[in-house]
Amino acid sequence: MNYKVDSPKADEFICHDEILDTLAYAEQNRDNAALISDIIDKSAEGKGLSHREAALLLECRDPELKARIYAIAKAIKHRIYGNRIVMFAPLYLSNYCINGCVYCPYHVKNRTIPRKKLSQEEIEREVIALQNMGHKRLALEAGEHPTMNSIDYILESIRTIYSIKHKNGAIRRVNVNIAATTVENYRKLHEAGIGTYILFQETYHRPSYEALHPTGPKSDYAYHTEAMDRAMQGGIDDVGLGVLFGLNTYKYDFVGMLMHAEHLEARFGVGPHTVSVPRICPADGVDANQFSNAIDDDTFAHIVAVLRIALPYAGMIVSTRESQKSRERVLELGVSQISGGSRTSVGGYAHHEDPDKSSAQFELSDTRTLDEIVAWLMELGYIPSFCTACYREGRTGDRFMALAKSGQIANICAANALMTLHEYLEDYASDTTRQHAPRLIEQEMRYIPSERIRQRTLSNIEEIKKGKRDFRF
Repeated sequence: MNYKVDSPKADEFICHDEILDTLAYAEQNRDNAALISDIIDKSAEGKGLSHREAALLLECRDPELKARIYAIAKAIKHRIYGNRIVMFAPLYLSNYCINGCVYCPYHVKNRTIPRKKLSQEEIEREVIALQNMGHKRLALEAGEHPTMNSIDYILESIRTIYSIKHKNGAIRRVNVNIAATTVENYRKLHEAGIGTYILFQETYHRPSYEALHPTGPKSDYAYHTEAMDRAMQGGIDDVGLGVLFGLNTYKYDFVGMLMHAEHLEARFGVGPHTVSVPRICPADGVDANQFSNAIDDDTFAHIVAVLRIALPYAGMIVSTRESQKSRERVLELGVSQISGGSRTSVGGYAHHEDPDKSSAQFELSDTRTLDEIVAWLMELGYIPSFCTACYREGRTGDRFMALAKSGQIANICAANALMTLHEYLEDYASDTTRQHAPRLIEQEMRYIPSERIRQRTLSNIEEIKKGKRDFRF
């Protein structure tokens, strides 16, 4: 075995033999109720679990023990994140791509999908449309193409996005999900003021990865897997991991993602800021049914609960790939960020596409508007949060992790969430959505631990009602 958690080499920090040993250990002990119970007791402390401990909880089938796992996942989520759910939207800049990823409609051999790339003027129209919805946080998306989607184009697009102020709207933070690149390019992204750099591994199983990515730069498993190390070296201390469940066996990729998180913590002192848990779904030129490793809703919920326990400090993201029913279930088990009113096509916010000529990357399951999702969240007792304060106040990387792990983040995050929700209610919400707000806000205000911050929050909300914007702690 060649497992080295702090090694810079992908095959050593994502060690195939260690994953197989971990899966064997979990299967051998799946009926060991005493051992599982001890791990559950340990997890209640909210300090996380090793990949091996988490793998055993994922194998757990005993109904009573699973109920305890879910209860602790809920408790940990509430302790760190309260009732806040961060809102964001993806913005697709271009679907030109030179990779051959067999699960993605952007793959280079797809001759049916319309290829599009937004000009800076078109980006401005997209951003205004997003601002008119009420969004403050975007996840920038683009295919990999050396000339059509160069780093200079990405940087220019980021500058354009930040420059646009329409009515009371502003995009306050741009997170970036683009292909693995160099330390120098990550440094440029950091200097451009991005929030989190997101890159999905898709699968950690190297043979499957190479079969799924037969051509293009993304076919280089090691270069892709080591991208987060280069991002950290380039100054980006908030990174987001993710796998596409259904491409490979979910247990293998679950363990691989936790090992990646442990590696970042061991080498850089900072684990992932977020983890994403998308499932494979239909898209142009892609039949999701061809992937035999698809997971059902119960398995998906179990994965979310154990991830929340294993990585208590990490934000967990579920997109509009998931249905309303599925999202509602996993919100209480650990998810802390969701997209709303999303379009996965290039230019899809300013102009609705002909379905037969769609440039979308995948089909949406939750097609509700942002306003409908905000109302739904408040009905469920959650605070839809449009906060970006930590990025802009320098609370990133180890500074954010220290606050999250200690629970101190609750003081400022609850206040910031309520203030940004008030901005949304004043500027964008429908009358129906506003009706859900007063009781929720009054209730949540009581949960701000600091009396000083609570009073300042109330004062700032009065100023928001008078037209002032962008208060933050």
